[in-house]
Formats: sequence, C-alpha cells, structure tokens
Amino acid sequence: MTERLALLLGVGWLAATVALPAHHNFASEFDASKPVTVTGAVTRLEWKNPHVWFYVDAKADAGEVSSWGMEMGSPNGLIRAGWTRHSMAVGDVVTVEGFRARNGATIANARTVTLTKTGQKLFAASSQGQ
Repeated sequence: MTERLALLLGVGWLAATVALPAHHNFASEFDASKPVTVTGAVTRLEWKNPHVWFYVDAKADAGEVSSWGMEMGSPNGLIRAGWTRHSMAVGDVVTVEGFRARNGATIANARTVTLTKTGQKLFAASSQGQ
C-alpha cells in the first residue's frame, strides 16, 4: 500500500509541474508575416482572463472609420509588463503595433501599445512566438 501511495504522489507531483499549453496557438489565429500599425481612440476595454482585449476606432486618410479588436496577454502578464487597469482608458488615443488576424478581419494581436498622451510604449504580453 505504501508503494502505491508513493507512486500516486509521484505521478501527482509530475502532473502538477507540467506546463499546460495556452488555450490557442498564436499562429492559428494571427499571421506573423502581416504586421499592422493602428492608431485610434480606445472605445472599450475588457480586462479579464484569458486575454485582455481592447477596441480602437481608427480613421483612415480618406476619413472612413474602422473598428479594430486588439488581443493582448493575460492580466497577470500585463501587470508584469508594467500595466495597470488604469494605464489605458476609453477615449485615449493609442498606436498599436501587432499582427493581423489570418482571416483578414480587423482584429490583431498587439505587441506594443504607445499611449499618445504620455508617449509611453508598453509591451502587450503578446503570445506571438510562444
């Protein structure tokens, strides 16, 4: 009985230390060969797991507005990168550098976000390359 218990504890310990993969792979949704830079006003923020999302209305040269969804890392990853829940607010103008969605939608995986009001450039805890 003691050997079984030791075996079960050992297997349990190994299972607890194995890193689990993310719920999705960057390359399945985004294209690293399609970098994009978007500047616009933040319209909405969703600070929740597993990814923080924010939305930007960007105005093109011709005057038309396109709405973009921007995926960032997890809240914990962003905090480690220097973010707080108050780093960015609705109405702030930002410039986002990232990678466009494979399906061509106006969605991107953000790599960096530059806050226009302060000039601060923050890493977005992107999953690209992981």
